[in-house]
Amino acid sequence: MKTRDITPFITETERQVPVVAEADVVVAGAGPAGIAAALAASRVGARVCLLEAHGCLGGVWTAGLLSWMFEMNQPGIPREITRQLDQRGARIAGPDPNMYTYDIEEMKWLLEEMCVATDVRFQLHTRARACVMQGQAIQAVITDSKSGAQAWRAHTFVDTTGDGDLAALAGCHYDLGKDASGACQPMTYMALVSVPDLQAAAPYICFREGGDAHRHKTVNYETVHAFRSEIERAGVEPSYRQTKLFQVRGNLLALMVNHEYGVSAIDAADLTRATVRGRAEVHRVVKGLQQLGGVWSGLQLVATCEQIGVREGRRIHGRYTVTQADLAAGRVHEDAVCKVHFGVDIHSTNGTASKGQDATARGVTMQPYDIPMRALVAREVSNLLLGGRCISGDFIAHSSYRVTGTAAATGQAAGVAAALCAAQDTAPADLPWTLINQALKKITR
Repeated sequence: MKTRDITPFITETERQVPVVAEADVVVAGAGPAGIAAALAASRVGARVCLLEAHGCLGGVWTAGLLSWMFEMNQPGIPREITRQLDQRGARIAGPDPNMYTYDIEEMKWLLEEMCVATDVRFQLHTRARACVMQGQAIQAVITDSKSGAQAWRAHTFVDTTGDGDLAALAGCHYDLGKDASGACQPMTYMALVSVPDLQAAAPYICFREGGDAHRHKTVNYETVHAFRSEIERAGVEPSYRQTKLFQVRGNLLALMVNHEYGVSAIDAADLTRATVRGRAEVHRVVKGLQQLGGVWSGLQLVATCEQIGVREGRRIHGRYTVTQADLAAGRVHEDAVCKVHFGVDIHSTNGTASKGQDATARGVTMQPYDIPMRALVAREVSNLLLGGRCISGDFIAHSSYRVTGTAAATGQAAGVAAALCAAQDTAPADLPWTLINQALKKITR
């Protein structure tokens, strides 16, 4: 009988990987930051390849069914997306341009059309799995897909994966979580539901056309508490204390009832468990409400998300670290790529906080502050830029700049810098801020 090999690893055989693209800029991850990075780089004149692991562009905006925007009143591509959604009649616009809901299917289509119009070459169902290094620089990214292993060469690379996957593959150091334990903010599994009578359900909807949040720029927490009471009346204890319904279009609502605690965004087994638990909880909540009848008669579960919503992954070490002190001081930088107005929002890392906020957030003050270009420049890899929530920052600051409008703004700046690096044949750390600033102003006016 043949003895089974019980060594704890397998050595891959060496193989040749076909190079499928020679680009100026490769952007890994097509969420809010990646979309903005790719569009900005292309508009500055670069040949751009955009790689996305899921089956649509947009990341948490689309595959994640988030459907609720924050900090979108940023110059350039964030405002352009808002205008385009308006032209399609695809968003519920209130008095605050930073906060609105939108039609997810229209968003998918819009982002594809924007990339096609700007000559961004994008490939879906494609995930980066390795970096080919030449000294401290990335020479190529190796991806896996239905096409097998493929190599994508470029002068400059941008990590907009959210979790800093590309940077980690290239050997960058990073921080994860609020302390040595690595405890991270919880994930949220989103879903879409429909109600037969929107007006009857209005007391439970925290953001809807004509509602309090729509009129007064704030969430009506009476609706949040009322909705939670209905879920509990149905015999279900939701894992997220601040349960929310918000209108997407007509009778279609986004459902936010789930928190997944103690799971890591960089562990596939954890992501799997969180996804399965999240989907099960959504079904329990919907079925429980259906059994109550009344307002909930005819409630239908329309869709569950393809990608669980991750608040926190790796924070890559950059040439500047955005910190709590920056927020408290409202720090201004000469090389500012955007200004952040969103407050500190740390969801409890273990679910024990009475109001859902982690104790770390207590007493933290915040003034509108700048994110400098240096926080987007990887410290240890010479031709790598960062965009979105994986930029260089501490745990407290990250809870403020992680929202999708800010992610798009930092992605936009990273894309501009990447295109200029390719054109100037230089590294991000050596690129003069004046050149970046001039190019940013052209695409953000």
